[in-house]
Order: sequence, then C-alpha cells, then structure tokens
Amino acid sequence: MVTRRREKFTTRVNPEILAAMRDLARSEGRQLQSLVDEALADLIEKRSGSRPRAHVMAVYQASHARYAPLYKKLSE
Repeated sequence: MVTRRREKFTTRVNPEILAAMRDLARSEGRQLQSLVDEALADLIEKRSGSRPRAHVMAVYQASHARYAPLYKKLSE
C-alpha cells in the first residue's frame, strides 16, 4: 500500500487526539502526515481479516525459533 501520490482530504478530529498526535510527531521528528498515514494503514491492516499481522507473526516465529526448548519444558 506504499504510494508516493497524495490526495488531500478534510476531516474533524477530537482536539485532544490531534494535540497528542502533534506532540508525538514532534517528539519523533516526523511530520503529522506520516503519523496519519501510519495510523490509517495500521487500522486497515488490523481490520482486513482475522489473520495475525505479518510483523507480529515474524516476532513470534523468531521467539519460537530461539526459545523452542524452553517453551517445550514449560509446557511439560
């Protein structure tokens, strides 16, 4: 879903949420637009199906590969 083309839209946002987003963007040295893009993409990914998100599964699989013997002992 990565694209360089941008489309302008207008919406209304809770002032506290907008202030928190601006603070977060400032603290991360990012533009507000990039946080909005990230938030919308995360929402779409989260709601697009019952499958776990790819980055969550990658972390799980890495953990399982590293700690499989420990997980097996814990299950006994």
